[in-house]
Amino acid sequence: MSSEHYTPAVNPLPPVVVALVLFIIGIELAFTLGSRGLIGGPAAVGWRLDAIQHYAFSADVFDWMVLNGRWPFEHLVRFVTYPFVSANFTQAIFVCVFVLAMGKMVGEVFGGVPMLLIFVVSGIGGALSYAVLLDPRYPLIGGFPPVYGLIGAFTWLLWRKLSLVGANQARAFQLIAVLMGIQFLFGLIFGGNAEWVADLGGFATGFGMSFLVAPGAWARIVGRIRRD
Repeated sequence: MSSEHYTPAVNPLPPVVVALVLFIIGIELAFTLGSRGLIGGPAAVGWRLDAIQHYAFSADVFDWMVLNGRWPFEHLVRFVTYPFVSANFTQAIFVCVFVLAMGKMVGEVFGGVPMLLIFVVSGIGGALSYAVLLDPRYPLIGGFPPVYGLIGAFTWLLWRKLSLVGANQARAFQLIAVLMGIQFLFGLIFGGNAEWVADLGGFATGFGMSFLVAPGAWARIVGRIRRD
């Protein structure tokens, strides 16, 4: 029995969020099954390493492009492709969980296309932070920098909401503070590299992008310019 007033108990996920998750997990399943010899034949064992070689973001390659003033497409595309090459199945699962959670909340407010734009541009911002602020020995892979971009957009939403009710806006940054603290703790216990710089760069990019892609953002910007 149907009703025009029926409201689902759980809001459906934005299609772009579902597409992102399926794309990320689909690639990871291909790598995992290939490494176990279940698909692709003998060559499939090296699919992950081959993808890292061709699609991971490399600070050395970036430095070469800057030094020589040359920007080949096969290297520029690394800014966009590296989030879809995970180090392992566990990393891919965590990325997908965060995309489902943060992507749903951001996508419902901003819309699917702006959410995807935040994801992509935050990945670029994270990669630039990784290359410019560090001298990394390892390529950058995995979807955490753009995921942190979505967290940045979610933080912006909280920040705006707190400002409207006159509350302390610094509370909006509690989530990123906790996540960075956890990363620091894990780094002390288990060791690790400085990929948190890319994550923080992604967060800052996502937060900044929100000023531009939030509903009504351009109208506010144009109105402010006209008043000035």
